[in-house]
Amino acid sequence: MEKVYFIGAGPGDPELITVKGQRIIKDADVIIYAGSLVPKEVIDCHKEGAEVYNSAVLNLEEVMDIMITAAKNNKKIARVHTGDPAIFGAHREQMDILDENGIEYEVIPGVSSFLAAAAAVKKEFTLPDVSQTVICTRLEGRTPVPETESLESLASHKASMAIFLSVQMIDEVVKKLLVHYSPDTPIAVVQRATWEDEKILMGTLENISKKVKEEGINKTAQILVGRFLEEKSNYSKSKLYDKYFTHEYRTGIKK
Repeated sequence: MEKVYFIGAGPGDPELITVKGQRIIKDADVIIYAGSLVPKEVIDCHKEGAEVYNSAVLNLEEVMDIMITAAKNNKKIARVHTGDPAIFGAHREQMDILDENGIEYEVIPGVSSFLAAAAAVKKEFTLPDVSQTVICTRLEGRTPVPETESLESLASHKASMAIFLSVQMIDEVVKKLLVHYSPDTPIAVVQRATWEDEKILMGTLENISKKVKEEGINKTAQILVGRFLEEKSNYSKSKLYDKYFTHEYRTGIKK
């Protein structure tokens, strides 16, 4: 019986899928891709005769029926998710069902949209003496968020934050962040990072809501917040490349 491959397709740019992920898509007999967020160009490399399904119009049972039937018929299946499937990818429930049916699977990681957003604004989440922690979260919508993970409680750490699936509630996001962050805290909203129509808004907690509404951004956007976004952030340089610092591969110069 063949495997199911869960593939992270990356944030949008068809060239940001991994070499391994693309190789499996090229060789797959059945491809199920999240067509609402994965550009069709990502899977256009498929072989002639491959069965292609857009999971945007399917429910979980329909997706699993396609996968299980194909696997039992010894067909290689590429289940293509946006970004990296481990972050808001809803692939755990699929893997559990495959386990129940004795079907083997493998996960091929991909570039998450929060990393693509950081690349788009040319910033580093983990600046020494600014932040060494990245919090990936979302505001509660139709999917609940555990009470212990409320946005205002996470904001108390003042770490670098990447907020998914929440730009349509930007006023509420700002309100909750302001419980702990100061109004001048920098914030970026990146819509469709790496796509041809990528849009970047830079601002502060004081003005970002207005900017988002003026641009009509209400979906497919990352919200990044934290002092790591400052143009002249007061950070320390890395010890790894400090000429006075000794480590396993290099002896530092004596001062």
